[in-house]
Amino acid sequence: MNKTLTIVVPCYDEQEVLPETVKELSNILRGLIKENKISSQSKILFVNDGSKDKTWDLISKYTKEYDCVAGIKFSRNYGHQNALLAGMSVAVKYSDMIITIDADLQDDVNAIPKMVEKYYEGYDVVYGVRNSRETDTFFKRRTALAFYSLMRKLGVNLVPDSADYRLLSRRATKSLLSFKERNLFLRGMVPLVGYKSAKVYYARKERFAGKSKYPLSKMIHFALDGITSFSIAPIHLILYLGILTVIISIICMIYTLVEKITGHIVTGWASLMLSIWFLGGVQLISISIIGEYIGKIFSEVKHRPRFNIEKETYTDKMIKGN
Repeated sequence: MNKTLTIVVPCYDEQEVLPETVKELSNILRGLIKENKISSQSKILFVNDGSKDKTWDLISKYTKEYDCVAGIKFSRNYGHQNALLAGMSVAVKYSDMIITIDADLQDDVNAIPKMVEKYYEGYDVVYGVRNSRETDTFFKRRTALAFYSLMRKLGVNLVPDSADYRLLSRRATKSLLSFKERNLFLRGMVPLVGYKSAKVYYARKERFAGKSKYPLSKMIHFALDGITSFSIAPIHLILYLGILTVIISIICMIYTLVEKITGHIVTGWASLMLSIWFLGGVQLISISIIGEYIGKIFSEVKHRPRFNIEKETYTDKMIKGN
């Protein structure tokens, strides 16, 4: 059985948590190597996503201090999903299995050995799944449940309570990398890869240090990306809304004619203004939804690179190690 593992860790302004992240992940790697579960060539690959603090300086430092640590530096910020994809695209050449995990240590690193066990049982995809949402606020918990429910109704196959903490075999990673879209929503893309999958449950922790890189605005944008990348249901909704508006207009027209025939004409601006505002709002929402899809087409057809790598130490370390 092939045993080389690479743990891909996207980083954006993570200087406060990075020392503890390196410590915990390197301990996990050493334990797995000692138990002969993974190869001694296994690595932790940090992807610096255009950080503005000293994240890359720390990664460079740890690359020299630890044989198991390597780094990728983007030329600028390309986003969390692209950082994950970059790490996988570099690591897949030398890795038999790849685990992705965020740097904030909210995902329990002790689930990694369980994921490796599932890999040896024949699973190509192993999802890290939260066993509860007790650490979330009430608002975040309810909106997350609503999002998963909506995506399920739209026909998108997501694994509930699973983020970007997962293990992929080499062939599963190659299949994922063959997806060429620029608008990335990996949580929805991974299930499309297929292959035999399993789940490992863990308790999510509070962030060890630093601030969350996903405030409400980014979470909303991320959710909209997920919906519009995998479903055209919003466009169907526009059609239904248009039909409903026409029906309401016909009813209003009939009512107006009846009132005129019977002589009960009420003059005033209230109903007229309400109608104008209602129709104007419907039109703006409809144009915005259609524009979202057109915008995605616009970004896709340009075929610009998903990311540019300025520096990368992983390949040299793997070649020297071999």
